[in-house]
Amino acid sequence: MNKEYFKEYNDPEFLYQMLSRLESDCKYFLGNGNGYEKHLWASTVDNQISAMKEIYNKLKEKPEWLSLEQINNYEKDMKLKLNEKNSNLTEKNNKKDYYAR
Repeated sequence: MNKEYFKEYNDPEFLYQMLSRLESDCKYFLGNGNGYEKHLWASTVDNQISAMKEIYNKLKEKPEWLSLEQINNYEKDMKLKLNEKNSNLTEKNNKKDYYAR
């Protein structure tokens, strides 16, 4: 989870663009992406948030459109969405097993 994705990147323009892309993935995950991690650039919620924090902390001039607090809120909301999705899948599978008897 503490992988450094952007260790070699120092161009602020690229880092801002990448942070925006990662945020867009988070919004999609929480909306039409229905909590599926396959829609995330970094493959998992933990890795996605880790990558966002890495970029945010690396930027000398912080973006006006995204704060560390917002990143933390994405993390909380995404983990909640993931837990809800997994609970619903477990419930569906249990119902299938019950009716398959």
